Amino acid sequence: MRLRALATAAACGFAVLLAAPGAASAADGDFIYTYNDPSGAPHIGGLIDPPSGVCITLPEVAPEWTTPAHSPRNYTGSTATVFAGADCEGPYFSLRPNGGHASERLKVRSVVFS
Repeated sequence: MRLRALATAAACGFAVLLAAPGAASAADGDFIYTYNDPSGAPHIGGLIDPPSGVCITLPEVAPEWTTPAHSPRNYTGSTATVFAGADCEGPYFSLRPNGGHASERLKVRSVVFS
């Protein structure tokens, strides 16, 4: 009887472990970029603790008719790979964690964090 109860308890414990959600992975820190509004005025945009492994199209510059963002600064703990196109398409460039940056010559529309 005790063996059956022990086996049942162990099976239930194992089931609970399998059912528990995994820890969400995030790139802790900030990712900052500059974009221009339709009148050409510069603004600072950013992502705070963005998720890792997910392509993020920068909302201010998602439409192709807008000017891409530029001057990205990666203050997260993960490598940021920035892309010239939306949906992580087109030419890309990697920014190192904790301070990697690029000049205004680098045009950006999307990013993914490792």
